[in-house]
Amino acid sequence: MRSTALPQAPARRRAGSLLAAAAFLSLLFTAAAFPQPAAASPEPARGTLSAATAGAEVPAGVTAGIAVFDRQTGTFTEQLNPGLRFRSASIVKLLLALDFLWTRSPDAVPAADRTQLEAMLRSSEDGAANHYWSAYGGPAIVNRMIPRLGLTDTAPPPAGYEAYWGYTAMSARDTVRTYRHILEVAPPAVRDFLMEALRGSTRCASDKFDQHFGVAAAFDRPWAVKQGWSGQYAKGTCGPASGTPLSPAARPAAGRGSAAASVDLSRPALHTTGTVGAGDRSVMAVFTLHPQGTSYGKAYTDLGLLTRSLNVPGATAPTGKWYGTWGSDVNVRRDALIGDNVLTRLPAGVEVLVGCQKKGQVVSVPPYTNEWWAYLPQYGGFISHIYISHPDNQLPDVPLCPTQQ
Repeated sequence: MRSTALPQAPARRRAGSLLAAAAFLSLLFTAAAFPQPAAASPEPARGTLSAATAGAEVPAGVTAGIAVFDRQTGTFTEQLNPGLRFRSASIVKLLLALDFLWTRSPDAVPAADRTQLEAMLRSSEDGAANHYWSAYGGPAIVNRMIPRLGLTDTAPPPAGYEAYWGYTAMSARDTVRTYRHILEVAPPAVRDFLMEALRGSTRCASDKFDQHFGVAAAFDRPWAVKQGWSGQYAKGTCGPASGTPLSPAARPAAGRGSAAASVDLSRPALHTTGTVGAGDRSVMAVFTLHPQGTSYGKAYTDLGLLTRSLNVPGATAPTGKWYGTWGSDVNVRRDALIGDNVLTRLPAGVEVLVGCQKKGQVVSVPPYTNEWWAYLPQYGGFISHIYISHPDNQLPDVPLCPTQQ
């Protein structure tokens, strides 16, 4: 369980009359088919890099592999280290699902498999990945999918780590090829099943990590995403209840034998992949590694900054202003008041999109007192301005919510 001790606020605020902080603190924080051919599929036409490439803004200390492909023009609009291998974390679940459905129609598989596959793709259920990895050959799955999809950078986990599906090596360009196979080559029933699951991505993953970072936060729908995370992150806090520990099979402790591996198994990883825009116009993959000790909220924020800097045809940026936050286990609430109305909790220190602001219940966390609340459209709820990293009680560049106008 995390301590509820508050870190030092990043900016000073006007202090008003101080209310009973302990009572508020206890409320503000929670305690914690169609058969497919066995031979290689015809690969979609490979694109070239567009002349209008925009420079990706990679935060300091972050290693990134990026590929953004515009299916309308047949060109890459962004490429940075596109063939660099990363440990895939949960991105490999795309290959697990494709392998299982290679000679099966989703409509013909047992209901239990449909349920497990949907959970594996929508909420990144690790138990389902463990099942398909162990039942269908583990590393052999990866070795089957490499020639089927024409992958050039993908490889099974290194020797000694065969049980760890998350240590499968993948690159940004191989991930784009995987999505293009789903969209352009796979039988319609397989395509529709997989894409529907990815469009239904849940904010809270099954291990209580908030997985709506990167693509899911940078752009308005329509999008479809499969995300990945791996490393020594603190436990997930997504949802109103306490988080659960990392699954040891899916998120193993990093570092053992990493020097001998062909990919970095040590640094915290956070990856965002998927499609954006009407008709799945852009296919994108952004793989990142962060400095040792980086928190989940910091990695989440840095990946967001990077993703928003990319040239993604067909994408629309959401309306609002981005602000940093501080505090641990900050609750997002249905309305601007304290009570039994918690929707979820923010990753510590994460950047959030503020759509509007309004006055609500006065909140006091000494030495700060504030009656203003920020509406977070991507969460559908409010947080007290006390936890927004800005010196003023009322944000100067954010409109009032309709009820306050």
